[in-house]
Amino acid sequence: MPRPCKCRRIYGNPQTNYFKPGGVPVLQLEEIILTVDEFEAIRLADLQELYQEDAAKKMNISRQTFGNIIQSAHRKIADTIVNAKALKIDGGVVKMMQKQFLCSDCNHLWSQDYGTGRPAQCPKCQSTDIHRAPQDRGWARAGRGGRGHGICRRMGI
Repeated sequence: MPRPCKCRRIYGNPQTNYFKPGGVPVLQLEEIILTVDEFEAIRLADLQELYQEDAAKKMNISRQTFGNIIQSAHRKIADTIVNAKALKIDGGVVKMMQKQFLCSDCNHLWSQDYGTGRPAQCPKCQSTDIHRAPQDRGWARAGRGGRGHGICRRMGI
Protein backbone atom coordinates (compact mmCIF):
# COMPACT_ATOMS: atom_id res chain seq x y z
CA MET A 1 0.00 0.00 0.00
CA PRO A 2 1.52 3.38 -0.99
CA ARG A 3 2.25 6.06 1.55
CA PRO A 4 -0.42 8.79 1.81
CA CYS A 5 0.35 11.97 -0.11
CA LYS A 6 1.86 14.72 2.07
CA CYS A 7 0.00 18.02 1.99
CA ARG A 8 1.74 20.55 -0.27
CA ARG A 9 1.68 24.33 0.20
CA ILE A 10 0.44 26.48 -2.64
CA TYR A 11 0.31 30.26 -2.86
CA GLY A 12 -2.48 30.80 -5.36
CA ASN A 13 -4.97 29.08 -7.61
CA PRO A 14 -4.62 29.26 -11.39
CA GLN A 15 -6.52 32.11 -13.08
CA THR A 16 -8.16 29.53 -15.34
CA ASN A 17 -8.17 25.77 -15.06
CA TYR A 18 -8.78 24.58 -18.62
CA PHE A 19 -6.74 24.89 -21.81
CA LYS A 20 -7.46 23.36 -25.20
CA PRO A 21 -6.22 23.64 -28.78
CA GLY A 22 -8.14 26.20 -30.82
CA GLY A 23 -10.57 25.00 -33.47
CA VAL A 24 -11.07 21.52 -32.00
CA PRO A 25 -14.36 20.74 -30.21
CA VAL A 26 -13.92 19.70 -26.57
CA LEU A 27 -15.79 16.45 -27.19
CA GLN A 28 -13.08 15.33 -29.63
CA LEU A 29 -10.18 16.00 -27.23
CA GLU A 30 -8.46 13.68 -24.81
CA GLU A 31 -8.04 15.41 -21.45
CA ILE A 32 -4.87 15.49 -19.34
CA ILE A 33 -5.18 16.34 -15.63
CA LEU A 34 -2.44 18.54 -14.13
CA THR A 35 -2.78 18.60 -10.33
CA VAL A 36 -2.70 21.88 -8.43
CA ASP A 37 0.64 20.95 -6.82
CA GLU A 38 2.10 20.25 -10.29
CA PHE A 39 0.81 23.67 -11.39
CA GLU A 40 2.48 25.28 -8.35
CA ALA A 41 5.77 23.48 -9.12
CA ILE A 42 5.69 24.82 -12.69
CA ARG A 43 4.97 28.32 -11.39
CA LEU A 44 7.84 28.23 -8.88
CA ALA A 45 10.49 26.51 -11.03
CA ASP A 46 9.75 27.78 -14.52
CA LEU A 47 8.05 31.15 -14.01
CA GLN A 48 9.75 32.38 -10.84
CA GLU A 49 12.98 30.49 -11.76
CA LEU A 50 13.57 29.20 -8.23
CA TYR A 51 16.07 26.42 -7.64
CA GLN A 52 14.37 23.10 -6.91
CA GLU A 53 15.61 23.12 -3.32
CA ASP A 54 14.13 26.58 -2.65
CA ALA A 55 10.86 25.73 -4.40
CA ALA A 56 10.60 22.49 -2.40
CA LYS A 57 10.96 24.42 0.86
CA LYS A 58 8.15 26.78 -0.16
CA MET A 59 5.90 23.80 -0.89
CA ASN A 60 6.97 22.02 2.35
CA ILE A 61 8.24 18.91 0.54
CA SER A 62 11.63 17.30 -0.12
CA ARG A 63 13.77 18.29 -3.08
CA GLN A 64 13.41 14.77 -4.50
CA THR A 65 9.61 14.96 -4.28
CA PHE A 66 9.69 18.36 -5.94
CA GLY A 67 11.83 16.89 -8.74
CA ASN A 68 9.30 14.09 -9.24
CA ILE A 69 6.39 16.56 -9.30
CA ILE A 70 8.04 18.90 -11.81
CA GLN A 71 9.06 15.97 -14.05
CA SER A 72 5.47 14.70 -14.07
CA ALA A 73 4.15 18.20 -14.81
CA HIS A 74 6.60 18.72 -17.69
CA ARG A 75 5.64 15.34 -19.18
CA LYS A 76 1.92 16.15 -19.01
CA ILE A 77 2.35 19.61 -20.53
CA ALA A 78 4.53 18.25 -23.34
CA ASP A 79 1.96 15.52 -24.07
CA THR A 80 -0.79 18.16 -24.15
CA ILE A 81 1.08 20.40 -26.60
CA VAL A 82 2.62 17.76 -28.88
CA ASN A 83 -0.49 15.58 -29.14
CA ALA A 84 -3.11 18.37 -29.17
CA LYS A 85 -4.92 17.40 -25.97
CA ALA A 86 -6.89 19.45 -23.47
CA LEU A 87 -5.25 20.33 -20.13
CA LYS A 88 -7.34 20.56 -16.97
CA ILE A 89 -5.83 21.81 -13.70
CA ASP A 90 -7.55 19.98 -10.86
CA GLY A 91 -6.92 17.72 -7.88
CA GLY A 92 -4.14 17.17 -5.39
CA VAL A 93 -3.73 17.42 -1.62
CA VAL A 94 -2.77 21.03 -0.98
CA LYS A 95 -2.85 23.75 1.65
CA MET A 96 -3.64 27.23 0.35
CA MET A 97 -1.36 29.59 2.22
CA GLN A 98 -2.81 32.76 3.63
CA LYS A 99 -1.49 36.11 4.79
CA GLN A 100 -2.76 37.90 7.86
CA PHE A 101 -3.74 41.56 8.16
CA LEU A 102 -4.32 43.76 11.20
CA CYS A 103 -6.45 46.90 11.40
CA SER A 104 -4.72 49.67 13.35
CA ASP A 105 -8.04 51.28 14.29
CA CYS A 106 -10.08 48.34 15.66
CA ASN A 107 -7.33 45.67 16.05
CA HIS A 108 -9.32 43.24 13.90
CA LEU A 109 -7.12 40.37 12.64
CA TRP A 110 -8.12 38.44 9.49
CA SER A 111 -6.61 36.09 6.93
CA GLN A 112 -6.71 36.25 3.15
CA ASP A 113 -5.41 33.84 0.49
CA TYR A 114 -2.15 34.66 -1.29
CA GLY A 115 -2.65 35.94 -4.81
CA THR A 116 -5.79 37.93 -4.01
CA GLY A 117 -4.03 41.26 -3.58
CA ARG A 118 -3.93 43.64 -0.66
CA PRO A 119 -7.32 44.43 0.90
CA ALA A 120 -8.48 48.03 0.51
CA GLN A 121 -10.07 48.25 3.95
CA CYS A 122 -10.81 46.42 7.18
CA PRO A 123 -13.84 44.11 6.79
CA LYS A 124 -15.02 45.01 10.30
CA CYS A 125 -14.75 48.84 10.50
CA GLN A 126 -13.89 49.78 6.87
CA SER A 127 -10.75 51.65 7.98
CA THR A 128 -7.97 51.93 5.39
CA ASP A 129 -5.28 51.93 8.11
CA ILE A 130 -4.38 48.25 7.73
CA HIS A 131 -1.05 46.42 7.80
CA ARG A 132 0.33 42.90 7.59
CA ALA A 133 0.17 41.25 11.00
CA PRO A 134 3.55 41.37 12.81
CA GLN A 135 3.80 37.55 12.95
CA ASP A 136 3.24 37.32 9.17
CA ARG A 137 5.50 39.95 7.65
CA GLY A 138 6.94 38.39 4.51
CA TRP A 139 9.82 36.14 3.52
CA ALA A 140 12.22 38.96 2.72
CA ARG A 141 12.84 40.05 6.29
CA ALA A 142 15.97 38.42 7.68
CA GLY A 143 15.21 35.57 10.04
CA ARG A 144 11.49 36.35 10.41
CA GLY A 145 9.93 34.37 7.57
CA GLY A 146 6.22 34.75 6.97
CA ARG A 147 5.08 31.19 7.36
CA GLY A 148 1.53 31.73 6.19
CA HIS A 149 -1.53 29.93 7.42
CA GLY A 150 -3.94 27.61 5.72
CA ILE A 151 -5.94 24.43 5.83
CA CYS A 152 -4.88 21.25 4.05
CA ARG A 153 -7.57 20.06 1.67
CA ARG A 154 -7.98 17.72 -1.26
CA MET A 155 -8.59 19.79 -4.37
CA GLY A 156 -10.99 18.73 -7.10
CA ILE A 157 -11.27 15.07 -7.90
